[in-house]
Amino acid sequence: MDGLLALILAACGIAGLSSSVKIINQGNEALVERLGSYNKKLKPGLNFVMPFVDNVAYRETIREKVLDIPPQPSITKDNVSITVDAVVYWRIVDMEKAYYKVQNLHAAMVNLVLTQIRAEMGKLELDETFTARSQINETLLHELDVATDPWGVKVTRVELRDIVPSKAVQESMELQMSAERRKRAAILTSEGEREAAVNSARGKAEAQVLEAEASQKATILAAEADQKARILQAQAERQSQVLKAQATAEAVNIITQALKHDPRAAEAGQVFLALGYLNTTSEIGRSNSSKVMFMDPASIPAALQGMLSLVDEKKG
Repeated sequence: MDGLLALILAACGIAGLSSSVKIINQGNEALVERLGSYNKKLKPGLNFVMPFVDNVAYRETIREKVLDIPPQPSITKDNVSITVDAVVYWRIVDMEKAYYKVQNLHAAMVNLVLTQIRAEMGKLELDETFTARSQINETLLHELDVATDPWGVKVTRVELRDIVPSKAVQESMELQMSAERRKRAAILTSEGEREAAVNSARGKAEAQVLEAEASQKATILAAEADQKARILQAQAERQSQVLKAQATAEAVNIITQALKHDPRAAEAGQVFLALGYLNTTSEIGRSNSSKVMFMDPASIPAALQGMLSLVDEKKG
Protein backbone atom coordinates (compact mmCIF):
# COMPACT_ATOMS: atom_id res chain seq x y z
CA MET A 1 0.00 0.00 0.00
CA ASP A 2 2.79 2.38 0.83
CA GLY A 3 4.51 1.51 -2.43
CA LEU A 4 1.40 2.28 -4.42
CA LEU A 5 1.03 5.63 -2.70
CA ALA A 6 4.64 6.44 -3.40
CA LEU A 7 4.15 5.48 -7.00
CA ILE A 8 1.10 7.73 -7.27
CA LEU A 9 2.96 10.59 -5.67
CA ALA A 10 5.90 10.10 -8.00
CA ALA A 11 3.61 10.08 -11.03
CA CYS A 12 1.91 13.23 -9.82
CA GLY A 13 5.28 14.84 -9.28
CA ILE A 14 6.44 13.93 -12.76
CA ALA A 15 3.19 15.17 -14.28
CA GLY A 16 3.38 18.40 -12.32
CA LEU A 17 6.98 18.91 -13.30
CA SER A 18 6.25 18.30 -16.97
CA SER A 19 3.24 20.62 -16.89
CA SER A 20 5.28 23.35 -15.26
CA VAL A 21 7.79 23.46 -18.14
CA LYS A 22 6.67 25.36 -21.26
CA ILE A 23 8.83 25.76 -24.37
CA ILE A 24 7.88 28.59 -26.71
CA ASN A 25 9.29 28.58 -30.24
CA GLN A 26 11.05 31.57 -31.76
CA GLY A 27 8.58 34.04 -33.27
CA ASN A 28 5.74 32.96 -30.98
CA GLU A 29 4.36 34.16 -27.66
CA ALA A 30 1.89 32.70 -25.18
CA LEU A 31 -0.47 34.08 -22.52
CA VAL A 32 -0.75 32.39 -19.11
CA GLU A 33 -3.85 32.59 -16.90
CA ARG A 34 -3.75 31.76 -13.20
CA LEU A 35 -7.03 30.58 -11.82
CA GLY A 36 -8.88 32.13 -14.75
CA SER A 37 -7.24 35.60 -14.79
CA TYR A 38 -4.34 36.89 -16.86
CA ASN A 39 -1.02 36.35 -15.16
CA LYS A 40 1.91 36.76 -17.57
CA LYS A 41 3.23 36.39 -21.11
CA LEU A 42 5.69 33.69 -22.08
CA LYS A 43 8.59 34.64 -24.35
CA PRO A 44 10.41 32.33 -26.81
CA GLY A 45 12.55 29.74 -25.00
CA LEU A 46 12.19 27.75 -21.77
CA ASN A 47 9.50 28.99 -19.35
CA PHE A 48 8.12 27.68 -16.04
CA VAL A 49 4.57 27.89 -14.71
CA MET A 50 2.86 26.59 -11.63
CA PRO A 51 1.30 23.21 -12.30
CA PHE A 52 -2.43 22.78 -11.83
CA VAL A 53 -2.75 26.54 -11.22
CA ASP A 54 -1.40 28.23 -14.35
CA ASN A 55 -2.86 27.57 -17.78
CA VAL A 56 -1.61 28.62 -21.25
CA ALA A 57 -4.73 30.32 -22.57
CA TYR A 58 -3.46 31.63 -25.91
CA ARG A 59 -0.50 30.86 -28.10
CA GLU A 60 0.10 32.71 -31.35
CA THR A 61 2.88 33.92 -33.67
CA ILE A 62 4.04 37.52 -33.75
CA ARG A 63 5.40 37.16 -37.28
CA GLU A 64 3.76 38.91 -40.20
CA LYS A 65 0.79 37.06 -41.65
CA VAL A 66 -1.21 37.30 -44.87
CA LEU A 67 -4.96 37.79 -44.88
CA ASP A 68 -6.47 36.80 -48.22
CA ILE A 69 -9.73 38.62 -48.89
CA PRO A 70 -12.00 36.77 -51.35
CA PRO A 71 -13.71 38.66 -54.20
CA GLN A 72 -16.55 40.81 -52.92
CA PRO A 73 -19.19 42.83 -54.84
CA SER A 74 -19.08 46.60 -54.46
CA ILE A 75 -20.87 49.61 -55.91
CA THR A 76 -18.94 52.64 -57.17
CA LYS A 77 -19.98 56.28 -56.85
CA ASP A 78 -21.51 56.20 -60.37
CA ASN A 79 -23.58 53.08 -59.49
CA VAL A 80 -21.43 50.54 -61.34
CA SER A 81 -21.24 47.03 -59.92
CA ILE A 82 -17.69 45.70 -59.53
CA THR A 83 -15.97 42.81 -57.80
CA VAL A 84 -12.90 43.51 -55.68
CA ASP A 85 -10.45 41.24 -53.90
CA ALA A 86 -7.42 42.19 -51.85
CA VAL A 87 -4.58 40.90 -49.73
CA VAL A 88 -3.62 42.34 -46.32
CA TYR A 89 -0.29 41.90 -44.51
CA TRP A 90 -0.50 42.24 -40.73
CA ARG A 91 1.05 41.05 -37.47
CA ILE A 92 0.29 41.02 -33.75
CA VAL A 93 2.24 43.56 -31.73
CA ASP A 94 0.36 43.20 -28.42
CA MET A 95 -0.64 39.64 -27.56
CA GLU A 96 -2.86 40.60 -24.60
CA LYS A 97 -5.00 43.01 -26.68
CA ALA A 98 -5.24 40.54 -29.57
CA TYR A 99 -6.74 37.92 -27.19
CA TYR A 100 -8.70 39.92 -24.66
CA LYS A 101 -9.92 42.93 -26.72
CA VAL A 102 -11.55 41.02 -29.58
CA GLN A 103 -13.10 37.62 -29.98
CA ASN A 104 -12.02 35.70 -33.11
CA LEU A 105 -9.40 38.12 -34.39
CA HIS A 106 -9.24 36.58 -37.86
CA ALA A 107 -12.98 36.98 -38.56
CA ALA A 108 -12.90 40.52 -37.21
CA MET A 109 -10.02 41.39 -39.53
CA VAL A 110 -11.81 39.97 -42.59
CA ASN A 111 -15.05 41.82 -41.90
CA LEU A 112 -13.22 45.07 -41.20
CA VAL A 113 -11.25 44.88 -44.46
CA LEU A 114 -14.38 44.12 -46.50
CA THR A 115 -16.22 47.04 -44.95
CA GLN A 116 -13.37 49.44 -45.62
CA ILE A 117 -12.98 48.26 -49.24
CA ARG A 118 -16.67 48.76 -49.97
CA ALA A 119 -16.60 52.17 -48.36
CA GLU A 120 -13.62 53.29 -50.43
CA MET A 121 -15.09 51.94 -53.67
CA GLY A 122 -18.29 53.88 -52.96
CA LYS A 123 -16.31 57.13 -52.86
CA LEU A 124 -14.85 56.71 -56.36
CA GLU A 125 -16.19 56.49 -59.88
CA LEU A 126 -15.40 53.49 -62.07
CA ASP A 127 -12.56 55.12 -63.99
CA GLU A 128 -10.96 56.34 -60.76
CA THR A 129 -10.83 52.83 -59.32
CA PHE A 130 -8.43 51.82 -62.11
CA THR A 131 -6.24 54.93 -62.12
CA ALA A 132 -6.05 55.60 -58.36
CA ARG A 133 -5.22 52.10 -57.13
CA SER A 134 -2.08 53.19 -55.27
CA GLN A 135 -4.03 55.94 -53.53
CA ILE A 136 -6.74 53.45 -52.55
CA ASN A 137 -4.11 51.10 -51.11
CA GLU A 138 -2.59 53.89 -49.01
CA THR A 139 -6.01 55.00 -47.74
CA LEU A 140 -7.00 51.45 -46.80
CA LEU A 141 -3.68 50.91 -45.05
CA HIS A 142 -4.10 54.02 -42.92
CA GLU A 143 -7.74 53.33 -42.00
CA LEU A 144 -7.18 49.65 -41.21
CA ASP A 145 -4.09 50.42 -39.15
CA VAL A 146 -6.04 52.91 -37.06
CA ALA A 147 -9.06 50.60 -36.70
CA THR A 148 -7.02 47.57 -35.61
CA ASP A 149 -4.76 49.42 -33.17
CA PRO A 150 -7.08 48.67 -30.16
CA TRP A 151 -6.73 44.96 -31.02
CA GLY A 152 -2.94 45.05 -30.74
CA VAL A 153 -2.57 44.53 -34.51
CA LYS A 154 -0.29 46.37 -36.94
CA VAL A 155 -1.38 46.43 -40.61
CA THR A 156 1.80 46.76 -42.70
CA ARG A 157 0.50 46.61 -46.28
CA VAL A 158 -2.74 46.48 -48.30
CA GLU A 159 -2.91 45.55 -51.98
CA LEU A 160 -5.97 45.48 -54.23
CA ARG A 161 -5.39 42.57 -56.61
CA ASP A 162 -8.32 42.63 -59.03
CA ILE A 163 -11.10 45.09 -59.79
CA VAL A 164 -13.52 43.40 -62.19
CA PRO A 165 -16.62 45.23 -63.51
CA SER A 166 -19.75 43.36 -64.49
CA LYS A 167 -20.02 41.78 -67.93
CA ALA A 168 -22.27 44.52 -69.32
CA VAL A 169 -19.87 47.18 -68.08
CA GLN A 170 -16.93 45.33 -69.62
CA GLU A 171 -18.67 45.25 -73.01
CA SER A 172 -19.41 48.98 -72.77
CA MET A 173 -15.81 49.68 -71.82
CA GLU A 174 -14.55 47.65 -74.77
CA LEU A 175 -16.79 49.62 -77.16
CA GLN A 176 -15.59 52.87 -75.61
CA MET A 177 -11.96 51.83 -75.86
CA SER A 178 -12.44 50.77 -79.50
CA ALA A 179 -13.99 54.14 -80.33
CA GLU A 180 -11.20 55.93 -78.47
CA ARG A 181 -8.57 53.98 -80.42
CA ARG A 182 -10.23 54.87 -83.74
CA LYS A 183 -10.38 58.51 -82.68
CA ARG A 184 -6.70 58.52 -81.72
CA ALA A 185 -5.78 56.80 -84.99
CA ALA A 186 -7.70 59.45 -86.99
CA ILE A 187 -6.05 62.24 -85.01
CA LEU A 188 -2.60 60.76 -85.50
CA THR A 189 -3.24 60.31 -89.23
CA SER A 190 -4.37 63.91 -89.67
CA GLU A 191 -1.44 65.18 -87.62
CA GLY A 192 0.92 63.10 -89.74
CA GLU A 193 -0.53 64.46 -92.98
CA ARG A 194 -0.36 68.01 -91.65
CA GLU A 195 3.22 67.52 -90.55
CA ALA A 196 4.11 66.05 -93.95
CA ALA A 197 2.53 69.02 -95.75
CA VAL A 198 4.35 71.46 -93.48
CA ASN A 199 7.65 69.68 -94.04
CA SER A 200 7.10 69.61 -97.81
CA ALA A 201 6.29 73.34 -97.95
CA ARG A 202 9.22 74.09 -95.70
CA GLY A 203 11.52 72.02 -97.91
CA LYS A 204 10.36 73.82 -101.06
CA ALA A 205 10.82 77.21 -99.42
CA GLU A 206 14.30 76.28 -98.24
CA ALA A 207 15.16 74.98 -101.72
CA GLN A 208 14.02 78.24 -103.29
CA VAL A 209 16.00 80.22 -100.76
CA LEU A 210 19.10 78.12 -101.43
CA GLU A 211 18.64 78.47 -105.19
CA ALA A 212 18.27 82.25 -104.88
CA GLU A 213 21.33 82.42 -102.65
CA ALA A 214 23.33 80.30 -105.12
CA SER A 215 22.22 82.48 -108.05
CA GLN A 216 23.11 85.62 -106.10
CA LYS A 217 26.52 84.20 -105.20
CA ALA A 218 27.13 83.22 -108.85
CA THR A 219 26.20 86.73 -110.01
CA ILE A 220 28.47 88.27 -107.40
CA LEU A 221 31.34 85.97 -108.36
CA ALA A 222 30.84 86.71 -112.07
CA ALA A 223 30.82 90.45 -111.40
CA GLU A 224 33.91 90.15 -109.24
CA ALA A 225 35.66 88.09 -111.94
CA ASP A 226 34.72 90.60 -114.65
CA GLN A 227 35.90 93.45 -112.46
CA LYS A 228 39.19 91.71 -111.79
CA ALA A 229 39.62 91.00 -115.54
CA ARG A 230 39.05 94.67 -116.36
CA ILE A 231 41.45 95.73 -113.65
CA LEU A 232 44.10 93.34 -114.96
CA GLN A 233 43.51 94.53 -118.54
CA ALA A 234 43.78 98.17 -117.47
CA GLN A 235 46.92 97.38 -115.52
CA ALA A 236 48.37 95.60 -118.58
CA GLU A 237 47.54 98.53 -120.87
CA ARG A 238 49.01 100.96 -118.39
CA GLN A 239 52.14 98.84 -118.08
CA SER A 240 52.36 98.71 -121.89
CA GLN A 241 52.05 102.46 -122.10
CA VAL A 242 54.64 102.88 -119.39
CA LEU A 243 57.02 100.60 -121.25
CA LYS A 244 56.41 102.44 -124.54
CA ALA A 245 56.99 105.76 -122.81
CA GLN A 246 60.18 104.43 -121.24
CA ALA A 247 61.31 103.19 -124.68
CA THR A 248 60.54 106.56 -126.26
CA ALA A 249 62.34 108.37 -123.46
CA GLU A 250 65.37 106.14 -123.92
CA ALA A 251 65.33 106.73 -127.69
CA VAL A 252 65.10 110.47 -127.20
CA ASN A 253 67.93 110.28 -124.71
CA ILE A 254 70.05 108.33 -127.18
CA ILE A 255 69.36 110.83 -129.97
CA THR A 256 70.11 113.71 -127.66
CA GLN A 257 73.46 112.20 -126.77
CA ALA A 258 74.15 111.56 -130.45
CA LEU A 259 73.38 115.16 -131.36
CA LYS A 260 76.01 116.29 -128.93
CA HIS A 261 78.69 114.28 -130.71
CA ASP A 262 77.47 114.21 -134.35
CA PRO A 263 75.46 117.02 -135.93
CA ARG A 264 74.26 114.69 -138.63
CA ALA A 265 72.28 112.79 -136.04
CA ALA A 266 69.65 115.49 -136.37
CA GLU A 267 68.48 113.81 -139.53
CA ALA A 268 68.12 110.54 -137.57
CA GLY A 269 66.07 112.45 -135.02
CA GLN A 270 63.77 113.67 -137.71
CA VAL A 271 63.43 110.11 -138.98
CA PHE A 272 62.61 108.88 -135.48
CA LEU A 273 60.01 111.58 -135.06
CA ALA A 274 58.52 110.76 -138.47
CA LEU A 275 58.27 107.07 -137.48
CA GLY A 276 56.63 107.95 -134.19
CA TYR A 277 54.20 110.17 -136.02
CA LEU A 278 53.33 107.36 -138.43
CA ASN A 279 52.91 104.83 -135.59
CA THR A 280 50.61 107.21 -133.76
CA THR A 281 48.44 107.75 -136.79
CA SER A 282 48.34 103.99 -137.37
CA GLU A 283 47.09 103.38 -133.81
CA ILE A 284 44.46 106.07 -134.22
CA GLY A 285 43.38 104.52 -137.47
CA ARG A 286 42.83 101.09 -135.90
CA SER A 287 40.48 102.57 -133.26
CA ASN A 288 36.75 101.90 -133.73
CA SER A 289 35.72 105.42 -132.71
CA SER A 290 35.36 108.20 -135.30
CA LYS A 291 38.44 110.40 -135.67
CA VAL A 292 39.79 113.43 -137.58
CA MET A 293 43.53 113.73 -138.34
CA PHE A 294 45.45 116.90 -139.29
CA MET A 295 48.83 116.39 -140.98
CA ASP A 296 51.49 118.84 -142.09
CA PRO A 297 52.38 117.82 -145.66
CA ALA A 298 55.55 119.84 -145.61
CA SER A 299 57.04 117.78 -142.83
CA ILE A 300 56.60 114.42 -144.52
CA PRO A 301 58.96 114.96 -147.53
CA ALA A 302 61.69 116.29 -145.25
CA ALA A 303 61.40 113.28 -143.01
CA LEU A 304 61.43 110.90 -145.94
CA GLN A 305 64.41 112.73 -147.49
CA GLY A 306 66.31 112.34 -144.23
CA MET A 307 65.56 108.64 -144.14
CA LEU A 308 66.78 108.17 -147.72
CA SER A 309 70.01 110.09 -147.01
CA LEU A 310 70.75 107.83 -144.07
CA VAL A 311 70.11 104.77 -146.15
CA ASP A 312 72.43 106.01 -148.95
CA GLU A 313 75.19 106.76 -146.49
CA LYS A 314 74.98 103.27 -145.01
CA LYS A 315 75.14 101.71 -148.48
CA GLY A 316 78.11 103.91 -149.51
